[in-house]
Order: sequence, then C-alpha cells, then structure tokens
Amino acid sequence: MLPLLLIPALLVCFFLLMRAEGRAPRDVAAVRVWKPACTILCILMCGLSLTQPGRDPLYTALIFIGLVFCLMGDVLLIPREDPKKFMYGLVSFLIGHIIFIAAFIAAQNTIGLPINPAREVGAGLALFVLAGVVFFYLRPGLGKMQIPVMIYMAVISLMVHRAVGGFYVGASVPLQPLLAMAGALLFYVSDFVLAVDRFAFDGELPRANWMVLGTYFSAIALIALSTSFVRL
Repeated sequence: MLPLLLIPALLVCFFLLMRAEGRAPRDVAAVRVWKPACTILCILMCGLSLTQPGRDPLYTALIFIGLVFCLMGDVLLIPREDPKKFMYGLVSFLIGHIIFIAAFIAAQNTIGLPINPAREVGAGLALFVLAGVVFFYLRPGLGKMQIPVMIYMAVISLMVHRAVGGFYVGASVPLQPLLAMAGALLFYVSDFVLAVDRFAFDGELPRANWMVLGTYFSAIALIALSTSFVRL
C-alpha cells in the first residue's frame, strides 16, 4: 500500500525536527523545514489513498483539507512567543477539527453505521467531564484566552466524540474507524499537553515538546492513513 511507504520518511523528518527543537538555542530555521515536512508527508499519505480503487473520495477530500489547515497551524505555531500567531494557529486547528468532524460523519454515513445512543451519550458525558476538569485546571493561567480555549476544547471534544461514535466491531475490527478514533484521541492528548505546558507551566514542562509533537504527528498520520480504508 503506497501510503505506508511514506512512514519511514515521516520518522526521519520527525527525528530531524526533534533534534532541531532540542538544540540550545532552538534551531528555528531547521524547525521551519522539518515541521511542515512532517505534515506534508501526512497530507501525501491521505492523497495517495485515492490510488486504491473503491475508496471514498469525499472522506479523503475532507481529511485532506483538514490536514492542510493543520499544516497552516503548524507553521503559525513555530514562533513560541508571538501571541497573535498563536491565536491564528489556534483558529487554523479549530477549522481543521471542524472539517475532521464532517469527515467522520461522512465516513459513518458511507459505512451505514447506525447510531448507538448509549455509546453516544456515554462518550459525550465522559468528554464533557474531562474537558471541564481540564478547563478549570488551566483557567488561572488563561487570562484573555479563556473564551478561545473554551471554544477550542468544545470543538476538539466534538471531533473526538464523532470519531468514537464511528467506531464499531463487526466480524472483525474495521481499520478506518479504529485509525480515526486512535488519531482523534492522540490529537486530544497532544493539545492537552500543549495547553498544560503553555498555560500552567509557562512553557517549562519537562519533555513537553516530545509529548506534544510525538502524539500530534502520530495522530495526523493515523487520521491520514484512515482514508485508505473507507470503501464506497
């Protein structure tokens, strides 16, 4: 499968990115090369899924566009001390999550998966409680960012909810909903660690970069690969 062939290149780019991030001082010029390169490879994984016959072009197109907004967010978040670019990056990822929500709903419709009320309500309550706990933990350090962060948390929680809602087990575990759900959950973890590092530890959380970027690129790679497993 062609998309899988890009995983070794993604691992190399990620290693080079983390080497640049870990230098003292931080090698911003190298980060500007390798961070977008990692995301571009994930976008290519998504696009290559269309080389396989019978794949859902709507789901692939939505994931592709969502990943492009993630790329924009990646570039905007490279400068760590620029509040304006941080806000623009937040908006880019917010739009990306909204598009992922549409993609997961489209995939569920393509598969013809019926709604499971117990799972929908259970997942919704769990995410509501988790988001509330995280928000009130971060609230003292949010300042003017309280409303933007609240909106962002609501949207990413809905994105995870739709990914979980699309997961099911039949005669076997279908790979598309499994990859989408795993990717959405890792995205949630990545953003949680990023928020804790920025708003609770003032950017001083030990090994935060490894946790944030490791879970983030794993997340978008899994979401990108999920496009190879949705059949019409």
